[in-house]
Amino acid sequence: MKTPKRLLPLVADGLIDEVLYPLMSGKEADVFVVRCGRHERCAKIYKDAAKRSFKKAAQYTEGRKVRNSRRARAMEKGSRYGRQEQEDVRQNAEVDALYKLSAAGVRVPEPYGCVDGVLIMELITDGDGDVAPRLNDVTMSAEQAREDHQLMMHYVMRMLCAGLIHGDLSEFNVLVDEDGPVIIDLPQAVYAASNNNAMAMLERDVANITDYYATFAPELANSHYAQEIWSAFEAGEMHPDMELTGDFELDLHEADVDSVMLEIKAVLAEEEALRERLRAAEEEDD
Repeated sequence: MKTPKRLLPLVADGLIDEVLYPLMSGKEADVFVVRCGRHERCAKIYKDAAKRSFKKAAQYTEGRKVRNSRRARAMEKGSRYGRQEQEDVRQNAEVDALYKLSAAGVRVPEPYGCVDGVLIMELITDGDGDVAPRLNDVTMSAEQAREDHQLMMHYVMRMLCAGLIHGDLSEFNVLVDEDGPVIIDLPQAVYAASNNNAMAMLERDVANITDYYATFAPELANSHYAQEIWSAFEAGEMHPDMELTGDFELDLHEADVDSVMLEIKAVLAEEEALRERLRAAEEEDD
């Protein structure tokens, strides 16, 4: 096939020997199967910001650290240089997440490097050597569904132990090979400790996966893994080998809104009183 323009430099540099065929086109990137020496691998070409359709991206990038202060200021201003730096951070985020999660015991494709907005990584295959199917294309027994769901919940927990939440986890972002599920598509991975949307994203990730497995094992719909995992995370009690049960006693008490509002008003009143004292002090100085 004709080599995509974005892959030509990698072919010229000998990083890719041949582009075999397109694998998929998504909202974040286009993926091709390529030959690197004797091995078939994936080449993931990240789309430019203007061509992406990923909604509410700011929710996902909140809390990502940029060590260089000049880069951080440029990204905040949204200058041309800042936009390019933001793209580099976004693309490197998936590479960093893949290395971090692999070390944490989460099954993800092995990355081999990211060059000029192209990520080269392991091609996940089935027992016959063909490209592994997505979870949404797989049917299974109730017993297998329960087993794989439990494994996925442990992967979600171990991701959080590594400080990350997938942020877009569903049956469409999981491949299934002969050894079980493999999590893919991580450019929007969320830093749990510094993102205000972390808990909601964790709950959504778990709900998406649970809903799919519950089509084969309906009792899974009554589990509360997200709440169990987040509660352990908040309490500082979570560790990679923690046993999960899916049992969690939900707090069904109504919030005391009146008391909260009184506290807010009291704080606002204190701030206003402080401002008045400062204004009075300035007038006396004049």
